[in-house]
Amino acid sequence: MTNTVAELHPTSRFSNRVENYVKYRPPYPEEIIVFLEKTIGLRKDQRIVDIGSGTGMFSELFLKQGFSVTGIEPNEAMRIAAETKLAVYPGFESRNRQAEQTGLRSATVDLITVAQAFHWMEPEQTKKEFLRILKPGGHILLAWNLRLQHTEFLKTYEALKQKYGRDYQEIKEKRNETTIEKFFAPKIMISRSFENVQLLDFECLKGQLLSSSYIPLPGQPSYENMISELAELFVAYNENGYIRMEYETKIYMNQERLTFKN
Repeated sequence: MTNTVAELHPTSRFSNRVENYVKYRPPYPEEIIVFLEKTIGLRKDQRIVDIGSGTGMFSELFLKQGFSVTGIEPNEAMRIAAETKLAVYPGFESRNRQAEQTGLRSATVDLITVAQAFHWMEPEQTKKEFLRILKPGGHILLAWNLRLQHTEFLKTYEALKQKYGRDYQEIKEKRNETTIEKFFAPKIMISRSFENVQLLDFECLKGQLLSSSYIPLPGQPSYENMISELAELFVAYNENGYIRMEYETKIYMNQERLTFKN
């Protein structure tokens, strides 16, 4: 039976994983900023709202380049982590709200971003709210770091996550292009992909695994067996003490008013 988004507890399920999430989740390629500047003419005086901003990883991509970002995050532990980490950026503002009810004024936002979080949102309510707060001609950008499976290590790691992950497959299936296209309809949706690679030692690999909300934590059933298998996987596939975690960073955006520049 398929669970609803609410039944998966999206606003609380990462609360006990924040430290690992901050330390070990993959960042996002800076090429995304270049792409947005060239296509939609993104400027530093425009308003960006990062919804489901979590620990601030996607927000920081923009903040580093001098943009201002408002983060919307209902999970208290993740929001506090972002506020602590991003306090060095004067352009960052953080709010305790949800995608479906942001509390923002109508028609005040130039770019809405949602990174690694759209599958936790109620699509119809979220779409209505996004269209309310977006300026005419504004854009919505959805982003994911999608782990690839073209090497033996990546295939084996995926099998380990499927073996030990609680509701792992169901969560994966919530991110599909049919749902995303429906969200953007009747507007035309475009997508772009960017290469993204992490080199991880064993502690980083372990920390990244434990950052996933569906993976057992210490003291829970099957945790010790899982870590033992992870260690065997690392021994088998590491090169000079590191494994290569490869991703396709994929973004989706409404096409209207794209103005490609040379």
